[in-house]
Amino acid sequence: MISVTLIAIVLLIVAGLLISAETAIARVSRARVEDLKPSLRSNRLLYLLEDRARYVNVLLFLSTAASVSAFVLIGFSYINWLRSDHNWSFILAFILVSLALVVISYVGLGVAPRTLGRIHADKIALVSAGPARFFAAILGPVTTLLILIGNALTPGKGFREGPFDTEADLRELVDIAGADSLIEDDERQMIHSVFELSDTFAREVMVPRTDMVFIERNKTLRQALSLGLRSTFSRIPVIGENSDDVVGVIYLKDIVKRVFEYREAEQQESVEDLMRTPYFVPDSKQVDELLRDMQAARVHMAIVVDEYGGTAGLITIEDILEEIVGEIADEYDNVAPEVEELPEGGYRVMARMNIDDFADLIDVDIDSEEEGVDSVVGLMAKKLGRVPIAQSTIDVDGWTLIAEHGSSRRNRIGFVRAIPVVIEVGEEHQDENATG
Repeated sequence: MISVTLIAIVLLIVAGLLISAETAIARVSRARVEDLKPSLRSNRLLYLLEDRARYVNVLLFLSTAASVSAFVLIGFSYINWLRSDHNWSFILAFILVSLALVVISYVGLGVAPRTLGRIHADKIALVSAGPARFFAAILGPVTTLLILIGNALTPGKGFREGPFDTEADLRELVDIAGADSLIEDDERQMIHSVFELSDTFAREVMVPRTDMVFIERNKTLRQALSLGLRSTFSRIPVIGENSDDVVGVIYLKDIVKRVFEYREAEQQESVEDLMRTPYFVPDSKQVDELLRDMQAARVHMAIVVDEYGGTAGLITIEDILEEIVGEIADEYDNVAPEVEELPEGGYRVMARMNIDDFADLIDVDIDSEEEGVDSVVGLMAKKLGRVPIAQSTIDVDGWTLIAEHGSSRRNRIGFVRAIPVVIEVGEEHQDENATG
């Protein structure tokens, strides 16, 4: 019994030390280690932090193996000892030993070593870096295999690095900080949004092709300049034969510079002469990786393609940033209620307003099923045969509908003005109605 007890105590001590090392390595700050005096230990720790989850998983595996071994020895030996030497029943011996092991596990392996690992994270991590690298070199494949088996048995996609990495812990700390009013709720949501970028794909953030504004490659610079000013887009995709054939991107700055230097260029030169090479990305690309790639390539807009090579949409750096910080409004963004009655008569409505509700509002006969559209902007797109931009107009049963920009981060049409034709409409609207 004495030898078994000593072995169990040694195993529990080893398990506690491993848990302290695991906690310290998971918690230590890279910036704090970089500020330490350069040494062999600090260099080892910095190398270890490059793949922190791998070493945390190995230490967790070792501490689990040591603690389980100790519990098996204690449980088997002491239950038999109580039954044979003291004539205890199995149930009573089992209950007593189990309670003792619970206390030992909670205090000796739960509270104490983890508290030490948090309080002295720097010191313990420095000391543990060398042994952790040694054990990882031997047991790394074993832990990877066990993680794969665990993910295979668990519903869902699982965690490639295992569920023992620090992201979940940090998310929990952020929630605790929010609950304790240490950070504001919007700050908490922003931090969570950063984590969620790795689980977000380009197709979830992109502007869909149906909402994109294109320009043909053979259009003049004047036409491109007009489209840019009306749409307020500074970058416009250039297409060839159809919308799946994106051949370039025209920049409003390039047009303005060229026209300023050579006035006749606006009529004599085409979009094809100034367009730049487009940056293509698959719709399955993760947003956090895409942001890094766009920063490295120094591009602000990418064309998203689907699995068949067709144009799925486009994505900008602003779209990605708004996944973190929320809607970014600029001087051209408007905020208005869904329905606003205009002083001169008529209404301003949200572009995404249900078409049946809109028909009831202006008392016209529009059947959403017959038209095959659900929104006001969808009706305009169908009548125009293309995506409407600002100042595009259509006539519907005695009403003139005029598209306006909204507060969307993608500068899409946000509002539509509905004006009875008996009310005078400005010359610019009449010109627009004539040109479509």
